[in-house]
Amino acid sequence: MTAFALDDPFERGSGLPRPGNLLRAAADSIPPSSLVLLAIFSVQLGAGLAKELFAVLPPSAVVFLRIAAGALIMGAFVRPRLKGLTWRDWAVGVGFGLTLALMNLSFYEALARLPMGIAVAIEFLGPLGVAVAASRRRIDLLWVTLAGTGVALLAPWGESASASWAGIGFALVAGACWAGYILLSAAAGRRFPGTSGLAFAMMVSAVVIAPVGVTTGGADLLQPHLLLIGVGVGLLSSVIPYSLELQALRRMPPRVFGILMSLEPAVAALIGVLLLGEILNAQHWVAIVCVVAASLGSTRRGKA
Repeated sequence: MTAFALDDPFERGSGLPRPGNLLRAAADSIPPSSLVLLAIFSVQLGAGLAKELFAVLPPSAVVFLRIAAGALIMGAFVRPRLKGLTWRDWAVGVGFGLTLALMNLSFYEALARLPMGIAVAIEFLGPLGVAVAASRRRIDLLWVTLAGTGVALLAPWGESASASWAGIGFALVAGACWAGYILLSAAAGRRFPGTSGLAFAMMVSAVVIAPVGVTTGGADLLQPHLLLIGVGVGLLSSVIPYSLELQALRRMPPRVFGILMSLEPAVAALIGVLLLGEILNAQHWVAIVCVVAASLGSTRRGKA
């Protein structure tokens, strides 16, 4: 049960609607496809806002702000139960948290070295790999080849290339962690009720990343305006999109959800242009289209 799974939309004895159910009612009035698109834009706006912070804080410190803010906010609504957990439950929850920490740290290190659209396109190989592995159809070789072509087009082969091998390496690690995140998320869903598995993982992630984030960020982390931006990044990148995706998945087939999520690299490139002024050349856009097309193809054909 989620924090907002309440059976009465009004406060007992007050005649006033409960805030959580007001939010759910508002979400129910929006088409599920629009909820997914809003979630995608929220994630990428959060990434763009985080990248703006790199001018004053290292990526590891920004990751700490994001995860800590998300963990505190989710923890306020979802209190994961620790009593009665088996060692297997702990193993899944801690593994989920470690993967979440490494995924975010690797992705932000990639963002510090690559334009947003390129970083997200490469990271997207993670969920694409999960979809292909689950399908095992011959046509999936086409999608793998198409995605590989996209990454090859993004690689800095020439001396004047705008990408970096280090950034690509971090994005590939983030993609591998994203694949692990998908698998561990499903495992956590079977062992933890509602959204408590994600809340548990975020708390573990915050504890794990804290030493690195605090050490690299230092006293700058105590500046009120940076803390406020960090909360905004946590809301935009974690709390808001997850809530929107959860509402959307209740009202649409997972296959359609996957197709819409395939647009994420293109949205990231668009946010990068509009928010950060990251102008991509024609080759980069072709590469991003290749990755998006591969993701769309694998999702449409990946249904068992």
